Amino acid sequence: MALGLMGHKIGMTQLFLEDGDVTPVTIVKAGPCIVTQIKKVSTDGYNAIQIGYFPIPRRKINRPELGHLNKTNTIALKFLKEFKTCDDYVLGQLLNVEQFKEGQLVDVTAKSKGKGFAGNQKRNNFTRGPMTHGSKNHRQPGSIGQGSTPGRVYPGKKMPGRLGGSSVTISCLKIIKIDLKNNIIVLSGSIPGKPGNLITIKPTKRV
Repeated sequence: MALGLMGHKIGMTQLFLEDGDVTPVTIVKAGPCIVTQIKKVSTDGYNAIQIGYFPIPRRKINRPELGHLNKTNTIALKFLKEFKTCDDYVLGQLLNVEQFKEGQLVDVTAKSKGKGFAGNQKRNNFTRGPMTHGSKNHRQPGSIGQGSTPGRVYPGKKMPGRLGGSSVTISCLKIIKIDLKNNIIVLSGSIPGKPGNLITIKPTKRV
């Protein structure tokens, strides 16, 4: 059963399908990933494995991480991620795109593009104030609460603030094509983030 992989977003293009339709696709390089830790109910309280991705020189990671990876006799890896699973895996096992198949639905998680500080119109889709008749409230937030009662602003109030740069999951993306030689997966549609963004791809559990 497919577990999941980490990878990088390469970019977007378009493909012509067999019926002649053109579809936008995203090219993703997924894996290969290495199993760096195995967790069991008896020792950790739950079943899971940790996988590593993107080999780097040993001098580029700190000593605690290096000591953790030395226990499993694996190479230095930049990214580590945990997946809950009850399947049997072996330390140092290599995971690649072979676990997926064309036509399968997957969920992709990545960090969205950061857009900096944004106002209510852009961040929360608020409408603007009047632009004429002496109005001085064009893009201001306006009133944000009641008066003496409760005498405060409730938590969670939609206000201006940082927009983007957060983890976003796109569900039910279809795998159009798989290149086993180069560990390339072609997904229909778009995924969050810019080219080169770190992504996590795993099978869709719901249909």
